[in-house]
Amino acid sequence: MTIRRVTVYAASSQALEPHYISAAERLGRCLAEAGIAIAYGGGSQGLMGAMADSALAAGGDVHGVIPEFLTHVEKGHQGLTSLDVVDTMHTRKARMLDGSNAVIALPGGCGTFEELFEVMTLKRLAQFLGPIVLVNTRGYYNELLSFLGHSVRERFMNKVHLDMWQSVDEPEQVIEALGMAPRWSQDHLGQASVKPV
Repeated sequence: MTIRRVTVYAASSQALEPHYISAAERLGRCLAEAGIAIAYGGGSQGLMGAMADSALAAGGDVHGVIPEFLTHVEKGHQGLTSLDVVDTMHTRKARMLDGSNAVIALPGGCGTFEELFEVMTLKRLAQFLGPIVLVNTRGYYNELLSFLGHSVRERFMNKVHLDMWQSVDEPEQVIEALGMAPRWSQDHLGQASVKPV
């Protein structure tokens, strides 16, 4: 699969440690330099803004999608290639994924978790087939990844579902991870449910 456009999930928090900001900036730059277009939540603050600013500075193609009610909270980025103001969070999430070949999750809070779990569910049901890569800055996602493994061990998911995502320590590893992700197809729908052994 050729990756031409990715959806990036990221925090809007303005109270983050510098290493998170740095990772977001480096991701934006790496994607832009690889010629990969970006769709994201459209904010100008936190990791969203840092990633978008860096990608734009490197000549990247960056498209934001933000619900109207959040334009003053997350402060819609006015320097993007395009900024789509929509009516609901549901529309935002669908529009962000539309036309994307892959998903990348930077660290984030419950909004990022919700987006990430939705795309994992879509992939489990073979409605989204692209790679999902978590940027695990300083082990941010370690406990989540451990819990997902626990879910498989307790048979709420099949072992094959552990192939739905990859985790990298550094943003510079994302491009390689996108290319190395296990292939996913419509055939995986048959493994969506967990059956007795």
